Amino acid sequence: QVQLVESGGGLVQAGGSLRLSCAASGRTFSRMAMGWFRQAPGEEREFVAVISRSGDRESYADSVKGRFTISRDNAKKTVYLQMNSLKPEDTAVYYCAARERIGVLPMGTYEYDYWGQGTQVTVSS
Repeated sequence: QVQLVESGGGLVQAGGSLRLSCAASGRTFSRMAMGWFRQAPGEEREFVAVISRSGDRESYADSVKGRFTISRDNAKKTVYLQMNSLKPEDTAVYYCAARERIGVLPMGTYEYDYWGQGTQVTVSS
């Protein structure tokens, strides 16, 4: 079993920055692709970013490309999401997810095996 715990959310003004962290425990972190998703009120959970097991490949949703950066530290079993130039439409609960199965970078919610509880990000205008 894998446990994921997100932190770093909060309230920030538009144009500001936040750095989310997701700490993993349990099975071997370095064997899992890690992703970030978000869900705004009344909306479906959507893909934000994903990073490969070794950290050599990344992919982003078009809406965050150029503003958000995903990274990981396998020694610390932690994945990060650096969010810059935040916009009010980035307001959502942000979730960390892990996938153990080998394959292409996963971007669908159904492709992940484990989820964190989420951390709220609120961007004021």
